[in-house]
Amino acid sequence: MYIPDIELQSAVAIRNFQEKEVMRLLGYLREFSPFYRSWFRQHNIQPDNVQSLDDFSLIPPVTKEDLQAYNWDFLCVDKSKIAEYTTTSGTLGKPVIIALTEKDLQRLTYNEYISFCCADGSDSDIYQLMLTLDRQFMAGMAYYNGIRKLGAGVLRVGPGVPSMQWENIRRIQPTTIVGVPSFIVKLIAYAKEHQIDINATSVKKAVCIGENIRNTDFSLNVLGKKITEQWNIQLYSTYASTEMQTAFTECKAGKGGHHHPELLYVELLDENNQPVEPGQAGEVTITTLGVEGMPLLRYKTGDICQYEQDQCSCGRHTLRLSPVIGRKKQMIKYKGTTLYPPAFFDLLNDMEDVKEFVVEVFSNELGTDEVLLHLWPREESEEVDRKIKSYLQAKLRVIPQVRYCGQQEIMRMLFPENSRKPVKFIDNRS
Repeated sequence: MYIPDIELQSAVAIRNFQEKEVMRLLGYLREFSPFYRSWFRQHNIQPDNVQSLDDFSLIPPVTKEDLQAYNWDFLCVDKSKIAEYTTTSGTLGKPVIIALTEKDLQRLTYNEYISFCCADGSDSDIYQLMLTLDRQFMAGMAYYNGIRKLGAGVLRVGPGVPSMQWENIRRIQPTTIVGVPSFIVKLIAYAKEHQIDINATSVKKAVCIGENIRNTDFSLNVLGKKITEQWNIQLYSTYASTEMQTAFTECKAGKGGHHHPELLYVELLDENNQPVEPGQAGEVTITTLGVEGMPLLRYKTGDICQYEQDQCSCGRHTLRLSPVIGRKKQMIKYKGTTLYPPAFFDLLNDMEDVKEFVVEVFSNELGTDEVLLHLWPREESEEVDRKIKSYLQAKLRVIPQVRYCGQQEIMRMLFPENSRKPVKFIDNRS
C-alpha cells in the first residue's frame, strides 16, 4: 500500500495509483460499511457504475453532520478489532468517535513519519512535543509514534508552562519543537523576560500545529512574522483532522502542505460540489485510502482552502494546500462583509496592546451576525481603548463590540474544562 517515492512520480502515475485505490475502497465499503451501503441505496448509486475517478462525482458527498448522526454506522470492522478510540475536538458540534484498528495505527504512524521527513526531519533530531498527548487526542500520539519510526529522539513535555519548556530545552537540547504558533510567541516573550538568548539554543526548527502561520499566498502572516523576526528558526506549517487520519505538511520551500497520495484522495469543491480551479477557494473533501476501521468516502471536512498543483521546488508533484481560510460553518456575515475567524485572529495578533483574545459571534434581534471581541489589554486606559478601536476601524471599516477582561477571565474562556486546545472562537449564533 505505502509507496515512499510516489510523491516524486508524475501526476499521471499518481492519478492512476489513486484511481485503483479508490475503486478498491468502493468495493470494501459496499461489503463492510453499514452507512455507505445505505448511502448508495438512498442515492440510487451502483458502485459498479463508478469505474474511474471521472465517475466519482456520481456519489454525493458526506458531511460532518452525517458522521455525527450515524457515527457507529461508519465502522467497518467488529469492535473486537478496535485498538484505540479517539475523538474529534467538537469545535463544530458534537465530538465524533474515530475508532482505529492496529492496521490504522500503523498507517497513522507512517503518515507522521513521512510528514516529519517532508519537514526535513532525520534520526539525528530531537523533538520536543508541546501539546496534549491524552484526552483521546489522535494527533499527539501520532506525532510521538511517527517520530519514533523516524528514529529521532522525543521529549513529551505537554502543553503550556513556558518555564518547563525552556528548562527542558536547556537540559536536553532538542533540535525541533512541535507546538501551537501562538504559544511559541509566548515562549519568546518568556525568554525575553528571563534573559534567555533564544538564538543561542539548540532549537533550529518548529513544526507548527493548530494555527495558520501563512497567508493564502504562502507569505508569513502576523504570527509567522512574530516568531521568525525574533527567532532564527525554520517554520513548517501543518494541516490535518482526526477524521482524515492524514496530515498535509510543508517542506522547506514553505509553499503549502504536501498531499500524501497513498493515504488520501482529495478534492476541493464549491457550493455546488463542483471542483474548483487552482488558486480558488473550495471545501476540502477527502477520501481516505488504506483505512480499515472507519474509512470515509467524499467526506466534506468543512475547511475552506486553496490549492496549487505545479511541481514544488523540492521535487514533489503532489497537490499543495494553502492555510485554512476558514471553516464553512464559522463564516461570519458582518455588516455586509464576509469574514472568517482567522481574519480577526490576524488583526488581534498584530496588536501589541492586546495580550490575549477570544472572538465571539452571536445573533442580534434582527437575526444577523454580531461580533464581540473579548480582549485582555496591555493596560486598561482611554488611550489604549482609542488605539485598539482606531486600528479595528482602519482594518475592518467597522468597529465590532469590544469587552475588556482580566487575565484570569480570558484564560477561563480560552481553556474551558476538558479543552484540548485554546478556544479562540465562540459561536453563539441561534
